[in-house]
This record gives sequence, structure tokens and C-alpha cells, in this order.
Amino acid sequence: MNIEEAGPADCAEVVALWQAAGLTRPWNDPAADFDRAVTGATSAILLLRAGGTLLGTAMVGEDGHRGWVYYLAVDQAVRGQGHGRTLMAAAESWLRARGCPKLQLMVRDGNDAAIGFYRALGLEPQPVVTLGRFLH
Repeated sequence: MNIEEAGPADCAEVVALWQAAGLTRPWNDPAADFDRAVTGATSAILLLRAGGTLLGTAMVGEDGHRGWVYYLAVDQAVRGQGHGRTLMAAAESWLRARGCPKLQLMVRDGNDAAIGFYRALGLEPQPVVTLGRFLH
């Protein structure tokens, strides 16, 4: 198994995994998210592959203040084998290499399985409220 950064040619395969994992929403264009991350100077999409087969992804980025993880996805057929942990370790390494002092991520309310996974990795709920608005 190896971790590599995604390139433009990986878009369809990555978006298909995100859709299969239930990470996409109608108001977000996952291909546009992919393109922004892959072409951005402060972001990347990390791919976990075994023998050329995509097992999982993690989108990472840093905003000059904190590091963020999005679209952590592992193929349903290989879940429970430590691939999510491997991707989170790779995301942390990517962020540390850029001097990020803190990793943050967001989990949709009610996604107890994801919250349990991240808590098992040592992440804790933060005392903040996330506010937002759609710009388009």
C-alpha cells in the first residue's frame, strides 16, 4: 500500500468513491471540490492505493492558521482494516510538514460512527459553533 497525492486524472475515480461512501451532498459539486484541492497551493487529496486499486482518500488543506481534513473515505469493501487510520496519519504528516499547529475537521451532526472513529484517534469535540452561508 502507498499514499500518493491525487492528480487531475484521478477525479472520476475519487468522486465515485466519495459518492459510494455517502460523503457528497446535492449542494456541493464534488468534482469542483476535487479540482480546487488538487490545483490549490495549500491543499491536496491523499490517495491510499494497493496494487493500483483506490482504497481511500483524505482531502487536506491549511488556511494559514489551522489544518483541515475533508472527504476521508474508505471503500466499503475494505473498511475495518485500519485504512482510515493510515489516511489520518498521512493527513497529519502532510499538515505537520507545513507547520500547522492544529488539525480540525467537521462531522455532520448525528454521524455517531464517524465521531466515534475520530475520538478513537484522539480528536475531541471543540467548544465552537460553526456558522455558514452559501455564496452561490
